[in-house]
Amino acid sequence: MRSRVDMSESAVKPGTIGESMSDAEVVARVLAGERELFEVLMRRNNQRVYRAVRSILTSDAEAEDVVQDAYVRAYSNLGRFEQRSSFSTWLTRIAIHEALARKRQHQRLVEIDAIEDSDEAKMKFLKSEARTPEEDAMISSVSEMIEGAVDSLPPVYRSVFMLREIEGLSTSEAAECLDLSEDAIKVRLHRGRALLRREIYKRTGEANASAFRFAGARCDGLVAAVLTRINKN
Repeated sequence: MRSRVDMSESAVKPGTIGESMSDAEVVARVLAGERELFEVLMRRNNQRVYRAVRSILTSDAEAEDVVQDAYVRAYSNLGRFEQRSSFSTWLTRIAIHEALARKRQHQRLVEIDAIEDSDEAKMKFLKSEARTPEEDAMISSVSEMIEGAVDSLPPVYRSVFMLREIEGLSTSEAAECLDLSEDAIKVRLHRGRALLRREIYKRTGEANASAFRFAGARCDGLVAAVLTRINKN
């Protein structure tokens, strides 16, 4: 795993070349040779992509690692972007596929490891999977409470909740990103809300948009790291 990098605001910084362009215009100019403009696309999408990946991997370090890989893959395949969906949706789907591949890799490693075949060992394993350091260390911060609660959701609900409630995607956008029907998105969102209601909603009402922030120096660092990798090609 590459070392973590500290990451500015997810939105494009004021004064950045290309900030007034649409995604399609930026993509066209990147393909025409202005590769430095890929930074505009990263800054516009960093938070959404990070949140989508983080909902699958539940690890800040791994999420940042996978986000880098997703950007490099998107850049390498930019010529294949056919604009049948928005660039943000196309990019989010790439990131989700990268995250799921990483998760499957971990699962294979776990299967290879020798795990005692006893009820007690199984219970300990399941318990360690169900609780995260964030859940054990929840403090008064609303954002941290939300992060811990969302991490505790089963994966099938976690990604839907992250994209719909935390990132604010529409039902159709989330369905396209996750390759699900809109009805499936609605059902999973409803069940995810129900699981969270007792723990979070009684204290904070609706999900706080400040949860899983991907801003400040973290964004800058990731952008720099991806541009370095792209420029080596």
